[in-house]
Amino acid sequence: MKKIMLVDDEQDQIFSIKTGFEQEYPNEYEIIGVESGKKCFKLLEKSVKPDLILLDIMMPDMNGWEVFDKLRADQSWKKIPVIFITARSDDLAANAGAMIADDYIEKPIDIKDLKTRIENVLNKSKK
Repeated sequence: MKKIMLVDDEQDQIFSIKTGFEQEYPNEYEIIGVESGKKCFKLLEKSVKPDLILLDIMMPDMNGWEVFDKLRADQSWKKIPVIFITARSDDLAANAGAMIADDYIEKPIDIKDLKTRIENVLNKSKK
């Protein structure tokens, strides 16, 4: 079972992605939802190591860019693939997200498209 950490301050988003994966792909994915960058790092420090992180860009306190920088600065976490997810649809966010992370996807999120993108990123990271 692939472990995916979903970092998003919107509870509805976490619920919808988690429920979508449970219904469409039971026993394939474990979606671990956390509401902030701080909670993400608390889990990582407790040795919860996901196969991939879905990371919202616009969050209070610590935004997705800051979380990403902190992930890449730590030897233990820097190789975890990251897909940015965001409601931002401007070119700057899309270009930056696609260049620095493994992928970038805009909300609203289609579960089948998200699964395809996750699989593509995971397959690339194995090579």
